[in-house]
Amino acid sequence: MEVVAFGRDGGDERGEDLGRVVGPHDLLNHYCINMRMQGSGGIFLWDFRRRGKQLNVRVDGQLIFNASSSIVDAALGGLGIASLLEDEFVPHIDEGRLVRVLEDWCEPFPGFFLHYPSRRQPSPAFSLVVDALRHSGPKSHP
Repeated sequence: MEVVAFGRDGGDERGEDLGRVVGPHDLLNHYCINMRMQGSGGIFLWDFRRRGKQLNVRVDGQLIFNASSSIVDAALGGLGIASLLEDEFVPHIDEGRLVRVLEDWCEPFPGFFLHYPSRRQPSPAFSLVVDALRHSGPKSHP
């Protein structure tokens, strides 16, 4: 699940009321923490889904990071609203340091998929990655 979260103890510099964030476009009135794509240097769009409807929003904010750990730290510091995969936020949400925002717009994430054409012989490096993924199994939260 992609989760949009905000630090409970901090408040953004505008003193915005997060209760007014009822839909993805409401994020345009708040400071958000963005992520820069490694390859292209562009900024990620925030993806939302609800009842089969997909919506992409380009949010604004003064902070842009290229590492998810920095985004989590900024959210914990109350510097803005952040969006990452649930695994990044769960411990902090469980401990009450972050709160979910737009939960009804964040449908469960089915996971990553690996596709490789069956007609080609996989390289040894690719075979190692596939074997490692098969044996590591899915992570679960307590």
